[in-house]
Amino acid sequence: MDFNLMVEVTPLLLKAAWVTIDVSARSMFFGFFVACGLVFLQSFRFAPIRWFARGYISVVRGTPYFVQLLLVFYGGPSIGFRLDPITCGIFVGAFNIGAYMSEAIRGSIESVDNGQTEAARSVGFGKVQTMVSIILPQAAALMIRSVGVLAIVLVKNSSLVSIISVVELTYQSQRLIGSTYKPLEIFTLSALMYIVIVYAVMGIIELAYRRATRYTTQ
Repeated sequence: MDFNLMVEVTPLLLKAAWVTIDVSARSMFFGFFVACGLVFLQSFRFAPIRWFARGYISVVRGTPYFVQLLLVFYGGPSIGFRLDPITCGIFVGAFNIGAYMSEAIRGSIESVDNGQTEAARSVGFGKVQTMVSIILPQAAALMIRSVGVLAIVLVKNSSLVSIISVVELTYQSQRLIGSTYKPLEIFTLSALMYIVIVYAVMGIIELAYRRATRYTTQ
């Protein structure tokens, strides 16, 4: 194994790894708002709005992320919808992960005992106040790990944006292999960097979960 080469290419891979983190983090951030919007739409009494939200979730979850990227990046211009590669990666990532995250959020909210809602309403809390003050604080602890798992999946899926020429970790690795012909060294470094990123995300998730449950667990 060529360790001198590994040392030489490490700065290039670190720069690409930062792109991976940036795309993943921004996709997760905007995806959270997409998820909240979908949860809100599914609470409407007007059936067509609920059907729209559920249909969107079904379509996104039923099609590969890979195909969604290609559809938006290469198919979008035909209808006047053009995005640069990084923006497209973030856009598709947000709307993809938002569909999955909405189900995690909705499931966490629905898992809170109905007695909590009844008790809040009995002391004069309105629907919105009950949700904000009573339901969401309890649901937050339940959804942290579910959302965290999706964050890890998103980091791994970010490698697919290489197909639209985003110079993230996988794409940069492929470029370096093309010029050095050293796949073992390059992919070993790339894999180690993915491991560090994933374990960092797992650490953040665990810390957030412990803080959220610090008053409810021994």
